[in-house]
Amino acid sequence: MGTSKKRWKLFGVLGLSIALMTGCSSSGASSSAAKNEITFWNPFTGPDGKNMQAMVDEYNKTDPEFKIKNISLKETDMYTKIPTIVNSNKNIPDLTIVHAERIKQFKDNDMLTSYNELLADYPEIKAENYVQEAWNIGELDAERYSIPLDIHTFGLYYNKDLVSKYLPAALDDNIVTFAEIEQVGEVSKKDKIASIGVSWLKPNFLSLYAQNGGVLSEDGIQPTLDNQAGKDTYNLWKNLVKDGYTTKDGEDPTQMFLTGKVVFLPEGIWMQNQVKQSKINWGLTNAPQISDDLSKTVNWSSSHQFVMFKDESRNEEKEKGVMEFLNWVRDNSMEWAKSGQNPATLSLLEEEEYKQMPQAFFLSTPEQQATLKIFDYKYNGYVSEALDAHAGDAVFGKLDVDKALTQMQKEVAAKVEKDNSN
Repeated sequence: MGTSKKRWKLFGVLGLSIALMTGCSSSGASSSAAKNEITFWNPFTGPDGKNMQAMVDEYNKTDPEFKIKNISLKETDMYTKIPTIVNSNKNIPDLTIVHAERIKQFKDNDMLTSYNELLADYPEIKAENYVQEAWNIGELDAERYSIPLDIHTFGLYYNKDLVSKYLPAALDDNIVTFAEIEQVGEVSKKDKIASIGVSWLKPNFLSLYAQNGGVLSEDGIQPTLDNQAGKDTYNLWKNLVKDGYTTKDGEDPTQMFLTGKVVFLPEGIWMQNQVKQSKINWGLTNAPQISDDLSKTVNWSSSHQFVMFKDESRNEEKEKGVMEFLNWVRDNSMEWAKSGQNPATLSLLEEEEYKQMPQAFFLSTPEQQATLKIFDYKYNGYVSEALDAHAGDAVFGKLDVDKALTQMQKEVAAKVEKDNSN
């Protein structure tokens, strides 16, 4: 997913308060003043880093006026460096990949350059050519601050042989409901096979929370977590655990799925290369749903986005060089799809090679694309921290659900208040 981090960690902590950031080294990054070179920072230090480097190499072979210098940094290091270098106006990268959830805070901290004027010369970089959810996240107050690279989604892997054994009709509509997961569990647990793995609970919670009508904030500032939607979400997962349908606390759901001990595994599309290496007969579909109505389906998603941080030394020629690269990426994203991701450009849907990839399912129709949801609450990172801290205890019965939600609400609200008092 762009990093080698543990999956129980969020994409990156969003609490970007420049005042709190101090003295970060800019080692490893060359100056953006390099004459015919565009410094490009990204958090792709995992296997997908090789795919991005291959894309950059391919672009540079086209002999552009400005070649791309690809610099992959550890995600936490990159996000720690950014506020300091932008504030100091030294060694700022010309182009950076950031996660969609961070854009609002970067924008509100006046750190981003708008693409509005630049887009006039690149008419194909427009909404109609990208997945809507990935495109929309980059527009704030009628200004475009980012261009999407991809939209990555938390879906549901399933063991085809076990589904055929326990509930053959479960995948007829490409939606596995929680009721069907319970049906499978009633039978599979007798064979000591878990119906569903309790995987990364942040996207599991958020997907179901939205299905239950929950929103992270009513006004865009104060969190709204301690409510009935939150209770219903936690209790559904808690009951699955209590009834013996899931993997147990401390077990590795992914490894159990890969060895045929789990029927359904909610996981990211970025995990499929690991799944491919197993011997099981597997498929990939929508995340678990309450309803089998596609129009009500919610698949938690995020997106890697190209942004330009403000830099007084970056001239118009270099900005044009950035745009030339982004315009090229729009029609040359197959290499990124090979990393297991879904590029945000719709031109790939015309490519047979891409259409055969499992993750292409999520973009296969406009109706399926409409299921993808990016949680763009400005303080989403604080929500993620709270979920990573408390969700496991609530689901596995170590912490009362009401207390977990109260604690989460309190923690997120305190961090939001601190941010807004600075």
